[in-house]
Amino acid sequence: MAEIGKMNRLPVVKEVDFGIYLNGENLGEILVPKRYVPEGTKPGDELDVFIYLDSEDRVIATTEKPLGMVGGFALLEVASVNQYGAFLKWGLPKDLFVPFREQKQRMEEGRKYLVYIYLDPESNRIAASSKIENYLDNIPVDYEEGEEVNLIIMHPTDLGYNAIIDNSHIGVLYKNEVFKPLHPGDRLKGFIKKVREDEKIDLCLQAPGFEKIEGLAGDILAELKKCGGYLPLTDKSAPEEIYKRFHISKKNFKMAIGTLYKKRLIKLEDKGIRLI
Repeated sequence: MAEIGKMNRLPVVKEVDFGIYLNGENLGEILVPKRYVPEGTKPGDELDVFIYLDSEDRVIATTEKPLGMVGGFALLEVASVNQYGAFLKWGLPKDLFVPFREQKQRMEEGRKYLVYIYLDPESNRIAASSKIENYLDNIPVDYEEGEEVNLIIMHPTDLGYNAIIDNSHIGVLYKNEVFKPLHPGDRLKGFIKKVREDEKIDLCLQAPGFEKIEGLAGDILAELKKCGGYLPLTDKSAPEEIYKRFHISKKNFKMAIGTLYKKRLIKLEDKGIRLI
């Protein structure tokens, strides 16, 4: 079944002077304007297209991929504001509409906002909402501690950062466990640190067990965290440089970073070591 607001693979059924038509199944034949048709496309071929409504509310398709799709989240810039709401730039000729009732705070032209993209069931129009909490935590929590997840950073809080987990739930990254700059809309991998009794979720950016490294390896790990994730020392550094930093021998330093490397906690670069 073809879906508005998402990518679909559909067959070409005919060519016309102004483009091609696809078999949109439940949506009927769908036009792809000529400017979006790959050279050499012919009837019988299949195309990956994004389906939406044009400015005259006609179902239309494009081979261009927008910055966000129905059922997902995206950080988008406001192109304009009028008496009905705001319009966001999302990579298509028709801007994405955010009604005033779906704005957590009144949107301002030129600013970026994290929004949820949805399909209005009555009009079939694609719209967006900055009230993203309304679209999260609506299904039971079913995560295992240590499970790897996809995160989207929401906003900073007194505790650290709120983050969207797999487009489904909200979790917290604590500021004392984050060692690089994070910004709303950033997408990154993370891990479930703990699911609390109230189903609130604690997150971390390092694989579980990261904090349990002890001894010299633990000292080096702590120093890496303190220094933003990078140290200009390698197993080829002068013994004096290593001793000045850690008061240990070069041999012991090599053994310690070997331990961290085997646990996939650091990567070795030409002029230093870096947290993964």
